[in-house]
Amino acid sequence: MKSLSALAAILAAAAISIANPAHADVRKGVDSWTNGDFAAAVREWRPLADAGDPDAQFNLAQAYKLGRGVPQDLARAEDLFARASDKGHLQAADNYGLLLFQRGERAKALPFIRAAADRGEPRAQYLLGISHFNGENVPKDWVRAYALVSLAHQSGLTQAKVALTQMDQFVAIEQRQQAVALAQELRSQADATRARQFAAQDLGTSAPAPADVVTQPLRTAPRQAHVEPVATARQAAAGATPASAGADFARPAPHPSPPRPQTAPVRTPAPTAVPSTGIWRVQLGAFGVAANADALWNRIKARPELAGHPRINVLAGAVVKLQAGGFATQQAAQTACGSLNAAGIGCLAVKG
Repeated sequence: MKSLSALAAILAAAAISIANPAHADVRKGVDSWTNGDFAAAVREWRPLADAGDPDAQFNLAQAYKLGRGVPQDLARAEDLFARASDKGHLQAADNYGLLLFQRGERAKALPFIRAAADRGEPRAQYLLGISHFNGENVPKDWVRAYALVSLAHQSGLTQAKVALTQMDQFVAIEQRQQAVALAQELRSQADATRARQFAAQDLGTSAPAPADVVTQPLRTAPRQAHVEPVATARQAAAGATPASAGADFARPAPHPSPPRPQTAPVRTPAPTAVPSTGIWRVQLGAFGVAANADALWNRIKARPELAGHPRINVLAGAVVKLQAGGFATQQAAQTACGSLNAAGIGCLAVKG
């Protein structure tokens, strides 16, 4: 297993977007960067960065971090990220936190990591989740840890899936169920925070600097465990090339709509109805062969989203709809479906 600082180095290398503001000279540098003329981009950005332009400082920091147009210099990159962060540049703050974490300044990095996680940044969510699991610089909180790493996984961070597999060995099913609901809450909060802070940045209002570390409520962690960063972490940097770093100062994309459940060819089913305690259910597919419904249920029934929710087979002509019941509210069913859909399991909240 790699150390946390080694992982942070990998994750920090993955953040390579380039700011694309309205300022003409900065934009000219972005165009040069996009065309692969990194030296020309640096020439455009350097005087503006020296004059205090936060977008130019951020872009020049990226050039130093990647070693494009200038020799690679992480210390210089960190200084530029810090200067842009002081002016409220959100991406600069995110990168500054990752570089601090990379060189072992974890306590100093934590406010920046937390602020980035609060905006939904997957690498920050992953690092903060691992920290909460291990109880390093933050309270040990396995529910919050599982929720944060789950959100990072849902955003496509490859190593988060392996970390969740490791966590499954220690986190009780009841805590994982709590994490499903908490993840939905954290995602909604992140969407609102991201929109508010980027709107303030677009209007030229400085975003607040990350606050000092605020401890989260400590949840029960019944067994001692320690999850090391996983070996697959270097996949986070896969595809991080200069071509992808061009004029794409893009806001984090909205979460995609979950896929609709797929149906199988119609055959005669043999369902067995099971009563539920709540009126809301999650539908997991429609099958013409009962054995296919059985196979899917046997594969996913142990997931935390479905624990404690009985299987329900609903006849619809020659098709059996596989459902799990007992959800008290529509929101509870939708929360479960959001997590299942993110894991590639087709799901739809329905009323019983």
